[in-house]
Amino acid sequence: MDIRIRLSWPAGQLTATLGETPSATALAAALPLVATARTWGEEVYFDTGLTLALEDGAQQVVEPGTVAFWTEGSALALPYGPTPISRGTESRLASPCNVLGRLDGDPRALDTVRDGDPLRVERA
Repeated sequence: MDIRIRLSWPAGQLTATLGETPSATALAAALPLVATARTWGEEVYFDTGLTLALEDGAQQVVEPGTVAFWTEGSALALPYGPTPISRGTESRLASPCNVLGRLDGDPRALDTVRDGDPLRVERA
C-alpha cells in the first residue's frame, strides 16, 4: 500500500505518494515532523533526524518531483529542477539518494519555499 504525505510551508503545500521502501516506511513512522527548509539550486531539503542506510537502487540523477532521502545528510531531498552540480537541466542530487516516491502535481510549487522556512510533513 502506498504512503501519502503532505508537505506544507508558509507559501504553499504539496502532497506526495511514497512507495513501500525501507526509507519510506521509516519516514512515515517518524511523522509528523517540522523542519527548517534549506534550498540548493532548484532543490528543497531538510533534516529529518533519521539515520538510514543507502538502499539498492539509490540514484544521484532523478526526475524533478522525486522524493529522495539523502543518507549523508539525514535529509529529505525534493528536487524540482537543476542543482548547482547539474549538467544542463537535469536534477542532480549531492550524492546518491534513496528514492522514496514522487510529488503529486507540479513540483515547481517548491519554488515558493524560502531558505529557513518552517516545513511540516505529515500523513495525508
